[in-house]
Amino acid sequence: MESTAADTVRSRLIEALRTVYDPEIPVNIYELGLVYELNVDDAGRVGVKMTLTSPACPVAGSLPGQIEAKLKGIEGVTDAKVELVWDPPWTPERMSEAAKLQLGMLFDDEPSSRLRVLRSGPGSSARP
Repeated sequence: MESTAADTVRSRLIEALRTVYDPEIPVNIYELGLVYELNVDDAGRVGVKMTLTSPACPVAGSLPGQIEAKLKGIEGVTDAKVELVWDPPWTPERMSEAAKLQLGMLFDDEPSSRLRVLRSGPGSSARP
C-alpha cells in the first residue's frame, strides 16, 4: 500500500475509532487514549492494541469484536485484529485535550497531577 493510500486508510480508521464510545464515559475511545497502537500493513491488514479504563469493564468481552467489525468495513482494510492490553494501565493523563475539555477536566503538569475541575458558564470564575 502506497504511503498516501496508507495515510488515507489510517485517517479513516481513526475516524471510525472516534465513533466508538466507552459505555461509562461519554467520550470516544480514541480521545480517551485507550488506543495504544494502530498499524496498517501494505496488504490492508490492521492491528490495534488498546486498553480499557478498567479490567472489570463490562464490555471487555464484546468491544474488541465490535471494533474489528467496524474497521473491517472501511475501504482499503482487508482484515482487522484488536488486542486488549493492560500494560501500561490506562490513566486519565492519556486523554486528549479535547476529551479533558469535553469532560470539564484539566490536569496540571505537576508531578502530583492534581485534578482541577473547571466549570464554565455565566457566573463562574474558572481560572487556568
